[in-house]
Amino acid sequence: MILTGIGDEAGNTIDSQIDALRQLGWKHVEMRGVEVPGFKKANFHDIPEEAFEIAAGKLRDAGIQVYCFGTTILNWAKDVQTPWDVTTAEVDRCIPRMRRVGCQFARIMSLKPAPDIDAIPQIVIDRVKAVADRFLEAGITPVHENCMNHGGMSPKHGLELLQKVPGLKHVFDTANPVFNQDRSKPKPWPQQDPWEYWQAVRDHVVHIHIKDATWNPAKNDADYNWPGEGQGKVREILKDAFARGYDAGISIEPHMVVVFHDANSKADDSAIKANFIEYGRRLEKLIQEVKAS
Repeated sequence: MILTGIGDEAGNTIDSQIDALRQLGWKHVEMRGVEVPGFKKANFHDIPEEAFEIAAGKLRDAGIQVYCFGTTILNWAKDVQTPWDVTTAEVDRCIPRMRRVGCQFARIMSLKPAPDIDAIPQIVIDRVKAVADRFLEAGITPVHENCMNHGGMSPKHGLELLQKVPGLKHVFDTANPVFNQDRSKPKPWPQQDPWEYWQAVRDHVVHIHIKDATWNPAKNDADYNWPGEGQGKVREILKDAFARGYDAGISIEPHMVVVFHDANSKADDSAIKANFIEYGRRLEKLIQEVKAS
């Protein structure tokens, strides 16, 4: 089992991200957004080449391996109207950088669905397959995350995408079902059940994101919690995963201080890093408790 975390959940700067991992004693990171001195923050596949070399060098010097790459490919900021060359350009930038840092997993998504649909359009399946094929040809495993995307519309849709895209694997996020509606059920669509989603895709899961949340009807959004203290069924899912022999990556994504997809969510690196470290320690304790039980 490899414990890791999404880098920018530990701070905006590469130095903050590395320091948080050092304090936890973890040797792996899931890269996503990063800020390098002299350059603006951007995704690891979008920062300029000079910034990438600086970040990669700092990780190497710190003895930290990039376990997974949280790309922006086909993510919730894009839909079927997004020009295809936007995606192909991201893949073209991503693959050589993954090879240079020895990263084996590329986290991708499946585009933002229209508000009223309950089926995955063929164009989405075709685009996910085209992206997955590129990564597979490069010897990299594409992993789809259940999020605000077509494959995340329900457990049924998540499994459908996995079945229709050969070679695609799954990164399961424990809290994402809490704030997503289940579009496989009659309207008004209810919130998803994390346990039901896990059961549907668990045979395809090669990486797990740990975050926890409680649905707040008053604000029509989720409140984020420490691991095991929300509605994400974190304890139950980890127990089942370990019972089934899971020994791959487990990555923390606290969301408690900043929310990656919320432009109004701001905090300084010291607060983000402190939360990340505490979250990691609580997860380590939770894992010990689950294994002991």
